[in-house]
Formats: sequence, structure tokens, C-alpha cells
Amino acid sequence: MVFLSPEKNMKLGIVEEDIITSAYQAAVGSLNCLDFTSLENVVGLKHPPILRDPDGYKYGWYIRIFPKLFKMFKIGTHTASSIPTIALVWKLLLLATCVLVGSSPPENPIRCTTLNNSSKCTITNSYGAFPDRTTCYAADVVYPTTEEELVSIVAMATKKRRKMKVATRFSHSIPKLACVDGDQGLLISTEYLNHTLHINKSSGTMRVESGVTLMQLIEEAAKAGLVLPYAPYWWGLTIGGIMGTGAHGSTLWGKGSSVHDYVVQLRIVTPAEHADGYATVRDLDDYNQLEFNAAKVSLGVLGVISEVTLKLEPVFKRSITYIEKNDSDLAEQVSKFGKEHEFADLIWYPSQRKTIYRMDDRVPYNISGNAWLDFPGFRSTPSVALAILRLTEEVEESRADADAKCRSAKLTTSALKLSGYGFTNNGIAFTGYPIVGYHNRLQASGSCLKGPENALITVCPWDHRIKGLFFHQTTFSIGLSKVNGFIRDIQKLVDLAPKSLCGVELYNGILMRYVTSSSAFLGKQEDALDFDITYYRSKDPLKPRLFQDILEEIEQIGIFKYGGLPHWGKNRNVAFYGAIDKYENAVDFMKVREMYDPLGLFSSEWSDQVLGLKGGLVIVKEGCALEGLCICSQDSHCAPHKGYLCQQGKVYEDAKVCALATSSYTS
Repeated sequence: MVFLSPEKNMKLGIVEEDIITSAYQAAVGSLNCLDFTSLENVVGLKHPPILRDPDGYKYGWYIRIFPKLFKMFKIGTHTASSIPTIALVWKLLLLATCVLVGSSPPENPIRCTTLNNSSKCTITNSYGAFPDRTTCYAADVVYPTTEEELVSIVAMATKKRRKMKVATRFSHSIPKLACVDGDQGLLISTEYLNHTLHINKSSGTMRVESGVTLMQLIEEAAKAGLVLPYAPYWWGLTIGGIMGTGAHGSTLWGKGSSVHDYVVQLRIVTPAEHADGYATVRDLDDYNQLEFNAAKVSLGVLGVISEVTLKLEPVFKRSITYIEKNDSDLAEQVSKFGKEHEFADLIWYPSQRKTIYRMDDRVPYNISGNAWLDFPGFRSTPSVALAILRLTEEVEESRADADAKCRSAKLTTSALKLSGYGFTNNGIAFTGYPIVGYHNRLQASGSCLKGPENALITVCPWDHRIKGLFFHQTTFSIGLSKVNGFIRDIQKLVDLAPKSLCGVELYNGILMRYVTSSSAFLGKQEDALDFDITYYRSKDPLKPRLFQDILEEIEQIGIFKYGGLPHWGKNRNVAFYGAIDKYENAVDFMKVREMYDPLGLFSSEWSDQVLGLKGGLVIVKEGCALEGLCICSQDSHCAPHKGYLCQQGKVYEDAKVCALATSSYTS
């Protein structure tokens, strides 16, 4: 058992361990918490979770916040006299832990001011801020419960030539996909279009309404002995949202990892002429290939998808083992690795010079194992813990303390490793590799979505109602034929600035998932590797980040030097510059858009900008490059008052980035 000293990150002696443990047991003894008690009975928690690797999987956040709490409570030497104070610290943490089985679910992203809560509305995303931080308004919101109601709603709005946008239950996309132009538009929420309509086990098909979440789909399919073969890792996406943005899992096998490539039929409600009642339902499949391929990834500009039929497979088992390697040969390994393992992905920690390879394959059904996935980043987390983590990072940023960020990153990644990356062998604890279990229990998670309201004691980590995580996400895919060059360029940047990506490692590094070419007009154009990079975002849009220039250069290298395709549901504005020109069948997509919605009622200023129909995607103003609203061309686009000036990239000379004028990357 090892406890990390808050001062020196060194092992404590046996006496100090006993003191910490005694304080922990005193805290537990003073609590009347059914969930914690039941967990103690099942797992046998007699020591602080931080002391017991097998039991610590649910409490990885202790490892980072406990030292901060020692400082807050001014606890110094660990002596017997410290037990009451340390017990209080444990009690505060455990009180929050008591409700970890539940979580305040994310709030409705639509807020209205009238008594019936249906007019004078605003909409945001689950993070509480769009890339440009503007507020999106709408005159009304409606919540259809059937396709018939949906047709009536679209018909009425079309007759009045009102702008419309579809909104999902959790509004998890970062860009302004759900924003309707002006303040007189109509929001159509699919929250109550959430029914499973039919499952045909013999044909392996499942028909659902578009508001069904991935969590619902996985659970309902499993009851019939079926599974969606590949899926995003987050439960809180709706099928309609997945179709709108091209969300995916990870594989180079079969049809690939994009969910829309397993759709065999869909129904979409679009505007129509007066003679057709102002709205029509279009039933699409491979017999309407032009329209079907446009609707598979649509950005929501064709209409409202009402139903989707998916091709599933019988339930199967998987075996997962994570291995850690030095990243020196990563560029040479990535393409080969994706072909060797069906569900392969990678986590890259560039500043630590490490890569985590996920060896993940199907195994025979009779192989023993009942593993589960509950990824720590998608669990309900105590608001107090999130506040401490955010405050810590803000302090590290304000002090430009790269060393502290690197220490925190190593603690975080070590805790994740010890926890089996959120996997448990038996639903209770991680005991080692291989992890074997049923596919439906391993493919995605999101337990923070479950549970009753608990006054925000615990929430999803990014819940904007509390002082929690606030970040940018830069996500794009690069063709396998070019990906090795991109990886080497990042490594060159890390050679110049070894600590520059510790901040990314705090958010679990760079997640790399495999995708394949798709028949969808706005889907992936070739077999590729998707890079998902999450990093700190300041609450002040004019405040630069630590190593601002390195992250901007990586973004520009990926998007422009290597022609990366942006994830439609993530990214800052910069990633969408010229994006539509990278899609071979963009013209065909625009033909279908004109056919379905000639008045552009489902389009918006943002979608027109992204589709290249109008300018304005670049927002030039003071500090615009700090938020990815522009690429700097002059110092005022950065933060000259803080020493950040517009400069040339260090590896990619065509890049223009906001760099600290006095920076000298040596260490």
C-alpha cells in the first residue's frame, strides 16, 4: 500500500499510513450512507481507496485532490493529533462519494422564460459555451412525441417560413449545430422521440426513433441478444445526433466504426410545397442512394430524422489488454496496429513519451469473463472534487507552472492505469488483464447520466452549473497514408518543448481511434486515424493558455498541412476553414439539400459558413486566435499585453500562432 505525500510525492512510513487509515475509518464510521456501506460490504474496503489499488478504481480523483485538501486544511505532519482533521477531510470526500451511484443528470440545454417553458428560449450545449461564446435564441420550442406530431410541426413552420433547428436531449456537440438564426426561430427537441419501435432478431435489425440515446439502444438491443458492432464511447449521444455529426467508435475492420454505416433505412421529415401539405416524410435506403448517402451525415440541414433502422449483430465477447510502450516507433506502428486488432485504439502521452496500446478483439462466447466499462471521465463526480481540480489548473495556468502540470498529469495517468482505464473484471474491481466480457458492457459508458437529481452534489465532470472542467476539443482524422508524418511533427514539437503537452495528458492524452472511408457524402473520405485532443480553456476569452502556440500549431498542422477532416460535432472554428472542399461528393450533398429544403429553413448562419455558402466563419477581433475563432495575422489577435504575439510556427512554417515572445523551450 502506498500513499502519496502531498508535499513530496514520496512514500509515507507505516506509522503515517496507519494514521491516515485510522482517520479514514473514523470518517466512515460516522457516516450513515447506504451506498458506501454496501460498497464496503461487497469490496471489503477497510483502508482508504487511495491505499488499495484493487479497490481504488472508483476513486481515482482522490489521488489528485487529497494533497490539495491537505493544503486547504493546513494539515502538516501526519501525527496522531492530526486524525480528527484528516477524518474531516475524508468525511467531506466520502459524503460526496455516498451519492456516486446517482448523479444530478445534465440539465435540459433549452431554457425558456414563459410559464409554460416553451417560448422566449435560449439553447446551449452541455458545456455551457459555444466556440464563440455567443448565446443562441429561439422564439419557441416544441417536444413532439410521434412522427405525426413532428410532421405537423414542420408543416406549420414551413407554411410560415420559420427557421427551424433540431435539438437533442443532452446537446453534446461543441459547435453551433443547434442554433437557429435570429430570435424568432423554432427549436424541435427530440427528447420524447425516444422509443424503440421494433427489433427483428432473425434479421438482426432494430428500428428506433431519433431521440433514442446510445445507452438506450445498447440496453434494448442486448435484451434481444443483439449488439451494435461499433459505437462512440459516450452513452449520452442520440441516434439523430450521431447521424448529424458522423460520430464513431474505433476499427479498420468490416464497414468501419461509423454508426451511420450500419444504418439500413431512415425516415426524415422535410419541408414541402403547399400541394404536399408543407411537410413530407421521406423513406430512404439503398434504393435512394443519392439521398440516403446525403442523409447519413447531414449536419441537421436536410430536415428532422424521425426513425432509424440499424443492422446489428448477435452478442459476442471481447478480450482487452492495455500495454504501455515508448512512443519512439509510434509513427511506424499505428497503421499496422489497427489492422491487427478489431477494436484497437491508442492513448498517447507525448510529454511522457508513452503510448498505451489497446489490444482488443473478439473471443469465443465460452471464454469466461463478465467485465464492465465505467470510464472515470464519464462517471458522476463530486462537485467539490471538480472545483478543486479546476482551481488547481487555473492556478497552474496563472503561474505558468509547467512542472506542476506535468506532476499532476503523471498522477492522473498513473491512477487511470491502476484502475484499468475504467474496466472492471467483474463489475466491482479491476484485477488484471485480460479483461473479458460481453460487447454491450464494454463498448461505451456514461454513468453520470443515471440517477435522480441530488442538488448538484455529483455531476458529469463538464457540467457547467458548477465550477468544473472547461475545455477545448480539437478533433480531426488524418489518412493512414499521411499519419506517420503528423505524429513525427508532434514529436518534433515535444523535442522543442518537452513539457508542452502535459496539459493534454491531464485530460487523458491524445485519444486515437480508427475510422474507414464511408459512402456518406460528409463522412470519412479514406481509412484514417482520428485524433481527439482535449485541453484547458480559460473562462476569460482574452487570457492565453500555457503553451498556447504549441497547441495552435498542432491544430494547424493537422488541419492544413495534412488535410485533416474535422469531427463535425467537436472543434473550434479554425478546424472548419475550407473543410467542405475536402469532401469529394460535397456537390451531391448540396443538391440533396436544395431538393429537400430549398428555402433553407433548417440551415443557419453557422451551417452556411461551414458548407462554404457564406463567409463569417473567421471572426476577426481582439484576441480571436486565443479561442480558435481566427488564425492570427497580427499581434492584436493574440494577447500582446500579456506578451503573446503572432509568430511563425516552430515546425510548420506556414502556421501562425500566438507565442509568448520571451519563451525559450528548453528542459
